[in-house]
Amino acid sequence: MLKNRHPVDIAQILLSVMFLLLIITACLWIVRPFILGFTWAGTVVIATWPVLLYLQRLLWGRRSLAVLVMTLLLLILFIVPVALLVNSMVDNSGPLIKWATSGHMALPRLEWLNAVPLAGAKLYSSWNTLIDSGGSAIMAKVRPYIGTTTTWFIGQAAHIGRFVIHCALMLLFSVLLYWRGEQVAQGFRHFAFRLAARRGDAAVVLAAQAIRAVALGVVVTALVQGVLGGIGLAVTGIPYARLLTVVMIFSCLVQLGPLPVLIPAIIWLYWSGDTTWGTVLLVWSCVVGTLDNVIRPLLIRMGADLPLVLILTGVIGGMIAFGMIGLFIGPVVLAVSWRIYSVWVSEAPEPQSAAAAQTPKVSQENK
Repeated sequence: MLKNRHPVDIAQILLSVMFLLLIITACLWIVRPFILGFTWAGTVVIATWPVLLYLQRLLWGRRSLAVLVMTLLLLILFIVPVALLVNSMVDNSGPLIKWATSGHMALPRLEWLNAVPLAGAKLYSSWNTLIDSGGSAIMAKVRPYIGTTTTWFIGQAAHIGRFVIHCALMLLFSVLLYWRGEQVAQGFRHFAFRLAARRGDAAVVLAAQAIRAVALGVVVTALVQGVLGGIGLAVTGIPYARLLTVVMIFSCLVQLGPLPVLIPAIIWLYWSGDTTWGTVLLVWSCVVGTLDNVIRPLLIRMGADLPLVLILTGVIGGMIAFGMIGLFIGPVVLAVSWRIYSVWVSEAPEPQSAAAAQTPKVSQENK
């Protein structure tokens, strides 16, 4: 018996899809000012959720008290230090901006080269000969790039107010997510299950684990190394220690480590004749520079059982592609993609196993 097929209304399908796309675009456009703050809040809440549960158990099972304590901790450990660091960058970058925009830049004469044994006088003579012959031409070519770079940094300073707003939104969304975290997580898992059944649910859980692994392994390690390195700079009397601490934390986040900042500081101390503090900073730098080899793998394994190379590649590539928020987006995307790929490949037998299973059949057919 033949069943009557209803004609497909292509126009209705196309209009329905276009209407859904329009609604989604409008929603994204409306919430666009809040996306960055909510993303940061979600990252912070996912990374610190075990701490909230621990505080809740200590505070007689009261979620309100635990949320209050976590809010105060975010203010003390995140908002206030970030505000101080930004203020330090603005204050200490003033002389540099003034020098770069003055238009009186010239290559230094490097008189201290004369004090270098053996080859110092020759190096000084060669350097000043280069300056006298083509120094002005070199600076004429370099000056436009310095001016462009300085203008960019000045333009970035105008975004400090927007950054403060994002921090306030992050704090507000963090409080809401701490209060209703289970319901929000269940909503995301339900949506993912509706899209891809169990695989979708597993992808959401893996994304949370990857965020926690990055927060623990990369961010905490960078903060520990940067703060300890900054303490070493401050104790040994290095100028602009706070600004160099900010640079060191950023260098650790991009996986360069603290040594690009600490090594020039050590050289400066020895060159200025302060060999005692130079030796102290040298020993301290050896300790700080090797901490990531111990702390980072341990913390990443605590967050998620993922390859270390995958996490570090996601951190570097994510920051290049998306900025600071890419620090978490990159590893999450790579981790979820890797796990989906692994599950899909493992559903089929390995080539050796499949060949071994087919060998008896082939031998029987030959007989």
